[in-house]
Amino acid sequence: MPTPILAPSTDPVVNELLKLNQQLLDAIAAGDWDAYRSLVADDITCFEAEAEGHLVQGLAFHEFYFKLGGGKPQPPKHLTTTMVAPKVRLLGDGAALVAYVRLVQKLDAEGKPITVSSEETRIWQKVAGRWQHVHFHRS
Repeated sequence: MPTPILAPSTDPVVNELLKLNQQLLDAIAAGDWDAYRSLVADDITCFEAEAEGHLVQGLAFHEFYFKLGGGKPQPPKHLTTTMVAPKVRLLGDGAALVAYVRLVQKLDAEGKPITVSSEETRIWQKVAGRWQHVHFHRS
């Protein structure tokens, strides 16, 4: 089961953001487009390796990767996603930054366990009373 490596915060907003961020990572791992879509703004922006240095805007780029699996959620087999030492910085009442190292433990093509890591920064914004993921940078 995916779990963040951190001490629980005394701030309920920080805990809520960490929970939402883990739900986002779980949706990505499971290929669950509907769950991902429910957490992400329509106009999300990002920098990630798949974009080859370009700023991506909107959901179409991301939807392509979700649809590769047939568009149906698949429970991850032998896959664990962990946020290591996440840091939440509240940017006023309606925005927050979540930064961490993401570890993905899985099996390679030969069935051997491997761990892949990336550094991620995600921006969340409160829109109409609910948090939405609006930008990320992954490297």
